[in-house]
Amino acid sequence: MKFLKTASFILALTLSFTACQNENNSAGAEASNLNAESEGTSFVVDGAIVDDEGRSVSVEKPFERIISLYSAHTENLYYLGAGDKIIGGHKTCVYPAEAASKASFDYNGDPEYIIAADPDLVIIRPFISKKAPELVKALETAGIQVASFYPESYDEFPDYIRRLSLLVGKEEEAEKQLAKFDSQIESIKEAVKDIEDKQTVFFESTETNLRTAAKDSMPDIAIRYAGGINIAEGLEPVSPGSSIASFGVERVLENADNIDVYVSQRGAMNAGGSVKAITERPGFDSIKAVADNRIFVINEKIISSPTFRYYKGVKEIARYLYPEKMDDVSQLYNDEPATNESFAEIVVKMSHAPIYIPSSSKYYQEEKSGHYFGKFEDVSFKDDSFDFIETAVCRGLIPYETKDGKDYFNPERNVSRDVLAKTVFLMGNFKNNDKNIPIEDIKLCENEKIVSVLVDNGVFALNEGRFEPQRTVTNKEIIDALKNI
Repeated sequence: MKFLKTASFILALTLSFTACQNENNSAGAEASNLNAESEGTSFVVDGAIVDDEGRSVSVEKPFERIISLYSAHTENLYYLGAGDKIIGGHKTCVYPAEAASKASFDYNGDPEYIIAADPDLVIIRPFISKKAPELVKALETAGIQVASFYPESYDEFPDYIRRLSLLVGKEEEAEKQLAKFDSQIESIKEAVKDIEDKQTVFFESTETNLRTAAKDSMPDIAIRYAGGINIAEGLEPVSPGSSIASFGVERVLENADNIDVYVSQRGAMNAGGSVKAITERPGFDSIKAVADNRIFVINEKIISSPTFRYYKGVKEIARYLYPEKMDDVSQLYNDEPATNESFAEIVVKMSHAPIYIPSSSKYYQEEKSGHYFGKFEDVSFKDDSFDFIETAVCRGLIPYETKDGKDYFNPERNVSRDVLAKTVFLMGNFKNNDKNIPIEDIKLCENEKIVSVLVDNGVFALNEGRFEPQRTVTNKEIIDALKNI
């Protein structure tokens, strides 16, 4: 299923975008561009963007002071390169990390706080209009433009992104990000397409009434794209536009022998489906996945939220279903000097660790020692290696440095034997033995005891009695060392 659906549609968009940019960058030119698009898109009428509640949003120039009351809007605006236009968001807007430092607003609170911030646009979703109609009315009465969006299906995601991009003047970037997203999804589908032993999955959307993923919902599609078989495939949603369907404990237990993997999403929708909770439910020990300890908990932000991060949810399910295929490191098994970046990828893949995502929207408000997720000065959330790096560091497996109160990962820095030794020790379960092999340069090692234990256990060989702690290791050496775990 491709996002970029037809060549003619893409051509129409591209021509209108290019024409606008070539004429000039004035507000008038941008308004002309919007009018030009009305011929090729259903969401632009008479020069205005039509939102999901039927409002006409006039865009004479890109909005510059935006309050986003839905975390998906915030994420997507950052991916479009418009994060600097966001002056505040809902308390759940904590990705990327920069968004967490913005002013916080609540749609259940006093609208005067939003009005006083002087936004030129407030972006909501239809749910907010239903839950807090008085707030929306107050904003519009105050002369603040309101736009409401929520793609109810996977196929609606591209048009939703294009409408966001028109609001902030990032049409070209939207096409780039959509093309990249489509390529990422296709690469996952390609990786698992020839797997013969397809794994059967039950997806727990909510612990309440044990609801599951409805037909063609984002989780349902993710299971399919990840090469799995949804045991609850084809169920209609509990209500129009919902992503969940009724299933129930009885039907789960009826299919106990056929569930290879039990996937539970965690977050606001499902707060109770932890691994421990699932294993302790009456009768659940009869479920094949539970007996085999194949319960996978996934953050709902990457599996049920309409953002560019959705591909990560698809990939994480594929990694759990087929770890040997998805976490293959054979292409990294080479004699190239290892960098922190390649080190992180190898560590995460070989440990089959799920990518790290903070589980609480209050994460950045909590005092903690060590690195905060997403706070590296030299690693962008858009980098292909972002998840490997953050996962390895947040799990305490790879060191980083702090200068003047800021964290740096140094992706291109080479990895020494000393650093590798500490990571291997942390990941393994090595014990002292009676060998006590002498190491001539042990005093040069930062972690003397760790190096001694690993040498005695045969993980590292000496070179004429020397460990050579500062010598740069290769990617191949890292992989060979981690095979001992």
